[in-house]
Amino acid sequence: MEQINLIAPCLFGTESIAADEFRRMGFTDVVTENGRVKLVGDFNMLARANICSRFAERILINVGEFYAATFTELFDGVKALNWEDYIGKDDAFPVNGWSIDSQLHSIPDCQSIIKKAIVERLKLKYSVSRFAETGPEYKIRFSIHKNNVTMMIDTSGEGLHKRGYRRNSNAAPLKETLAASMCDLARIYPDTQLFDPFCGSGTLLIEAALMATKNAPGLRRFFAAERFGFIPENVWREERTRAQDLILHNVDFRAQGFDIDKNAVELTLSLIHI
Repeated sequence: MEQINLIAPCLFGTESIAADEFRRMGFTDVVTENGRVKLVGDFNMLARANICSRFAERILINVGEFYAATFTELFDGVKALNWEDYIGKDDAFPVNGWSIDSQLHSIPDCQSIIKKAIVERLKLKYSVSRFAETGPEYKIRFSIHKNNVTMMIDTSGEGLHKRGYRRNSNAAPLKETLAASMCDLARIYPDTQLFDPFCGSGTLLIEAALMATKNAPGLRRFFAAERFGFIPENVWREERTRAQDLILHNVDFRAQGFDIDKNAVELTLSLIHI
């Protein structure tokens, strides 16, 4: 499997920012759509997207797309996809997703039909009658928009806004991916001086510091695809080493934050030394 079709959901309005970032990573086939970016890359690029993306919400393998206005069409479309290229006979594969402006509007029914179709496909490929699902988990995600179905596998696990540096936050934290988008629009450089008069728990300050020093946001966390049997383990080591090598250690970046909430400021201070 040399090239993989990927989908990177992102916050509405940040598609072009995310697309530009993926191009800087080395992706050459990048297409923006409403709320997501489509990509094509190899295993290394899949790992790189997870480790380095500041703006995407998660990285999904695009297993296939088709039109379905009935449950029969949904079943047949899902069953026709090459699930055995990803899922082993012992692996777990829970199903979740959404449907908007489609005739297949019942999410529980769609989940049941999709699960059954994948099981039937894998039964034929592995010649087994049942699946224990005791192995690594491959979360199946589906989207149905105006009867157009996209079937995906989640490679990130927790959303990519979970950077790994925050255990606690204040009552209304700014989402990390949104904060990073704001920093990108503000043009954060290694010599930037940033002032945040209402810093809360410091998300904007921290994302700006990571951006100024070219620290990959996913270096401190684990990804679901690290358990996937079809992705070589060395891919993750190579991409983490690459990300480490890109970090700038001597920068003039300075950031100051202020907030009326003493607890929020203390929370920010606890994260500065991560």
